[in-house]
Amino acid sequence: MKLQLNGAMIETQAEVLAGLLDEQGFTGAKIATAVNGDFVPAPARAAQPLKDGDRIEVLAPMQGG
Repeated sequence: MKLQLNGAMIETQAEVLAGLLDEQGFTGAKIATAVNGDFVPAPARAAQPLKDGDRIEVLAPMQGG
């Protein structure tokens, strides 16, 4: 299926958000996620289904001062 990940169109075989994150190399990272503008907490990612055309945002916390 085709999705938008952080503004870029990608193709994936992942059926849930956790699978997409693994596929894209976000495993173990401290990140925030949203699907179509709705926040998805870490415990819910394995159950969050994906469908063609979804917009996924993955954000990492900023560090510094």
